[in-house]
Parts: sequence; structure tokens; C-alpha cells
Amino acid sequence: MQDLIAKVGKGEKASKDLTYQEATAAMRWLLEKQATPVQTGAFLLAMRVKSESVSELAAFASVARGYVKPLPIPAGIAVVDIPTYAGKQDGWHALLPAAIIAAAAGVHLLLHGFDGVPGRRSTAAVASALNIPVDLTPDDVAKDVSEKGFGYLDIALYHPPVHRFLEMRKELGVRTFFQPVARLMNPARAPVSIIGLSHPPYFEKIAEALRMIGTPQALVLRGLEGEPELSITSVTKAIELRDDRITPLAIHPKDAGMQMGRLDVPVPKDPPEEAALLTKLLGNELQGAGEAWIIMNAAAILYMAGKASSIRAAVPLAMETLKSGAAKNKLAALADKRS
Repeated sequence: MQDLIAKVGKGEKASKDLTYQEATAAMRWLLEKQATPVQTGAFLLAMRVKSESVSELAAFASVARGYVKPLPIPAGIAVVDIPTYAGKQDGWHALLPAAIIAAAAGVHLLLHGFDGVPGRRSTAAVASALNIPVDLTPDDVAKDVSEKGFGYLDIALYHPPVHRFLEMRKELGVRTFFQPVARLMNPARAPVSIIGLSHPPYFEKIAEALRMIGTPQALVLRGLEGEPELSITSVTKAIELRDDRITPLAIHPKDAGMQMGRLDVPVPKDPPEEAALLTKLLGNELQGAGEAWIIMNAAAILYMAGKASSIRAAVPLAMETLKSGAAKNKLAALADKRS
């Protein structure tokens, strides 16, 4: 570990990337607690200063995946993997209602994340306020994904060592490479991933790492506040990975047939207030830019799930699912009856 710290920690000009094999060894030592606390902190910060290479990210993610089994979802069910680790501070979640609309339209989705980013409303906190279970075992989450088309997996219950490093952000005060690694976990080994990022250096790297790992399809977004969401107020930079080809995109609301506009809904002050807002949206009780925003994001999920040939082509299905009451019914079906 000392040799690897020396290699990545020599400063901006002298530091070198680890080989795939070296990154693999380092990740094992971290996850198995063979590195001392001092070595762990030094390595994490040195990697942050150097910035991770594509090969390092792929190695870290592959090793982390190797310590846990994939969710037991039947092979015939094609799942869309959506990591949600950033949380919201300046807005509200379009991802959650968009995912529920997509599930109501026949897509099987797995959301995974954790409720631990300081000062932010997590997807888990808002889902919990909607009475959607967020503390199920991996086997029970797999059952929900298979039977209901939607499940939320707490990374702490699926991969405690990765969660331990995510929580370390509170001590260090900065993110580490475990933030992007968590997004690459893909607990269901789904053929499709939709990943949101806010840090520009990771944008192309995550797409390349996904290809290196062997992900068939992915949509990587410069999402709002780091969540996997298209913006209704601006152009969203994106990268699509499909059949081993990487294509850079700039997705404008008009590409989905939507008008670019400002969200006129006040930022919720807490998860219950946001849950009330999302309930109204899914109940088709609110129109305007907010509705357009969730339709646009639902259409993106439907497109990636193969329900349409483009995001624009998926809009009618998303709209019909909302207007017909199917999305409202799906939300009711997802609610934990023990609540």
C-alpha cells in the first residue's frame, strides 16, 4: 500500500496512474481493512488530487462488485439500473416520479443509493415519505423489482464496505472515488444503466469505464445536482453507450417536444413536503413545467428500456401513463401496506 500511495501521491506532475492490477490490489486492501486508517485516508486523498483514470475506476468497480452477489432477478426480466446518490438541495426530484411512470408503463427499474449526503434530501428520504419501502433486504428488493417493476435498494444493506467509504465523506469533507464507484455497482447487473454526475472530470471517464466493464447500454448525464435527470430549464450534456459505441449528446427539452421553461414550484423544505408535491404530480393534478419535466425524464427511461425509438417517441406513452391514472395507481401499489 505504501508503494501505491507513493505512486499516486507524488504531486500533479510526478504522480502516475495505477495499472489495472495495482488498482485491483488497492481496492481489495481497502475493502478488507488491510490498509491502516492512515494509509486509507492518504490513498483516498491522493487519488482525489491525481484524479482517477478510466482503468482505475473500472478496476475499483469490478472488485467491489466481486464481493457481493447480483440481486436474484429472473434472467428473462430486463432491468434498468438507476443509481441515485447525490440528493437535492436546490430543487426537487424528477427522477422518482419519472421512474414510477416508467414502471407503470411496464419497465422494471432498480434504484439504489443511500441517505447520507449532508444537507441534501435523498431519494430514499422522499420515497420513504411516500411510503415506498427503502430498507428492504436485497432479496426482497429483487422480488419487488420482479413483481412490481420497481425497487429501491439501500447500498448499506447490499454492500456495507462501500457504504462505509461513502460515509467517510463526512469525516474527510470531500468526495472520494467511492462516489463514482457506487454509481457503477449495478446490483442487478442490468443491461441498461442511467447515471447522473455533476463533476465534469468524471463525465467521459464513467462512460469509458462502463464500456470497459462490459455494460451493453448506458446513458450518462451531467444531471441536475448530480442526479440522473434531464433538465427542463437548459440543455443537458449526455453520453450514450450502445453496442460498444460512445456518442456525445446535447439534449434540449425541444428534443422531447417540450418547451424550455422555469420550474414555478417552490423548493420543498423537507421530504414530506416534496412527497406531497410528487403525489399531486403523479395524480395528474399539476400542469406546467413541472409536469413536462417528469414526462421528459420518464420518456428518457422508456427510451433506454427499449419502449420507443427515441426520447421524443416515448413521450406519448409517458403522457398516457400519467393521464390515465396508471402512474397514480402504481404509486399506491408501491406503498408499504405496513405503514
